[in-house]
Amino acid sequence: METHSAPSSDRSDFIRDIIAEDLAAGRRETIVTRFPPEPNGYLHIGHAKSICLNFGAAREFGGRCHLRFDDTNPVKEEQEYIDSIMTDVRWLGFEWGEHLYYASDYFEQLYEWAVHLIREGKAYVDDLSAEEIRAYRGTLTEPGRPSPWRDRAIAENVDLFQRMRDGEFPDGSRVLRAKIDMASGNINMRDPVMYRILHATHHRTGDVWCIYPSYDFAHGQSDAIEGITHSICTLEFQDHRPLYDWFVENLPVPSRPRQYEFARLNLTHTVLSKRVLLRLVKEGHVRGWDDPRMPTLSGIRRRGYPAEGIRDFAAMIGVARADSVVEIEMLEHAVRNVLNRTTLRRMAVLDPIKVVIDNYPEDADEELEVPNSPEDTDAGTRMVPFSRELWIERDDFMEDPPKKFFRLAPGREVRLRSAYFITCNDVIKDTDGRVTELRCTYDPETRGGSAPDGRKVKATLHWVSAAHAVPAEVRLYDHLFSSAVPGTTGDDLFDDLSPTSEVIVRGARLEPALADTPVGTTVQFERLGYFCVDPDSAPGSPVFNRTLTLKDTWARLRAKSA
Repeated sequence: METHSAPSSDRSDFIRDIIAEDLAAGRRETIVTRFPPEPNGYLHIGHAKSICLNFGAAREFGGRCHLRFDDTNPVKEEQEYIDSIMTDVRWLGFEWGEHLYYASDYFEQLYEWAVHLIREGKAYVDDLSAEEIRAYRGTLTEPGRPSPWRDRAIAENVDLFQRMRDGEFPDGSRVLRAKIDMASGNINMRDPVMYRILHATHHRTGDVWCIYPSYDFAHGQSDAIEGITHSICTLEFQDHRPLYDWFVENLPVPSRPRQYEFARLNLTHTVLSKRVLLRLVKEGHVRGWDDPRMPTLSGIRRRGYPAEGIRDFAAMIGVARADSVVEIEMLEHAVRNVLNRTTLRRMAVLDPIKVVIDNYPEDADEELEVPNSPEDTDAGTRMVPFSRELWIERDDFMEDPPKKFFRLAPGREVRLRSAYFITCNDVIKDTDGRVTELRCTYDPETRGGSAPDGRKVKATLHWVSAAHAVPAEVRLYDHLFSSAVPGTTGDDLFDDLSPTSEVIVRGARLEPALADTPVGTTVQFERLGYFCVDPDSAPGSPVFNRTLTLKDTWARLRAKSA
């Protein structure tokens, strides 16, 4: 057989090495992978790793990747989930073209193959209940026991299986099992269930079927039908691989796919269990599946994470054979790198304190030219209104500052970003002693933020003109779980839910350019972080979600350890 060189890939891991070797040795002429989600929930960041691997490797090696829905359980599946999964995959930057499939596309073929196994004496109808099957299966240290119906006559099995399909029997009364080895050291090989009776309406096939194939039976055969060359899945399916191969070897399938396993994503401060995520939603701990604190792709998209950042993160963590835990700070680092390069800068004040410039003309204002990105001159500039009364951050002023506090204080001069130097002369307080207003003067010769006499100041503050400010709600998000490993500090996993994972600020003031920013747009609030416009926004009343702060702890720790 003629061999050829594999297409070059800019990444290397054991999966890509296998693919490259298969192509170079001529074992495969092309590469076909698949992403096979169950449409019973929303995709999360762990799925993104699999999507990037399956679609990415196929793209890099000149092959294709299929999107196939494993829709074999109609009780838990909904069109809503199918739609959301398609949206998420496309958002990540991948496309399946004409290669959209469903396991339900193959129900008739799978049924015929099940009959084939029955006729070969390799499958039988079992009357044991689910509880009895578990008891008969044995344990990791004890072999299983054969079902009393294991040696039914082939003709009887064929007849019963047809009657199961015809709807003659109630749910749970019978199953079809493969006849393999009840003494196998691998429990998955102890006569696994292939079909169960379930009188439920399927989202695609309606009421045509009342028996549905198991994942283990449908998965490998679907791969074979589609000509999948590399069936890539996570490590929990490693013990299922002998069963995957057994079905492929004992059925007249049109191709012979191979299964390969890689370590799933584990992330600090994060839980990726569908059961836990469902509980978070059902018990009202979050706003829904797309809550910005959720690790779902719809949630992190709403929070303002860019797809490019997720792809970069997947490349950073790589693909390994052994499980490990990745610091969430690494994900945030990848996202910041993209946002720092792509977002426009804007000014917003979250906890405003008023500044009145006594020597600025009353009832006057002007427009100042402010760069959209100090690091990218191609981003251009915008005009920002300036007036006698401004808002600055309350944290940017201290009446009695410590030695290393360089921002505004009585008698101190600071710079307002792209505007003027100002000096605080007086402090106004309410009856409770809370500072409500700062009386300042400005130097009109410092327009643009520099002094002609060359004098320097040690702090530059962001600001918003009070007369032109846009009121906004800002939602400050942090880790949903306070513990790096949720569930280790209390009796219940939910004991680790952080009470400050969402802090709502309703008195924020924004510069006018932020008034009509489209939903989903992420910008940098100068000195504060990255923020994304939330779908809850209304005309004139924007809502912003904090995507991330500016502080990159992972980069700093990495630099310290280098």
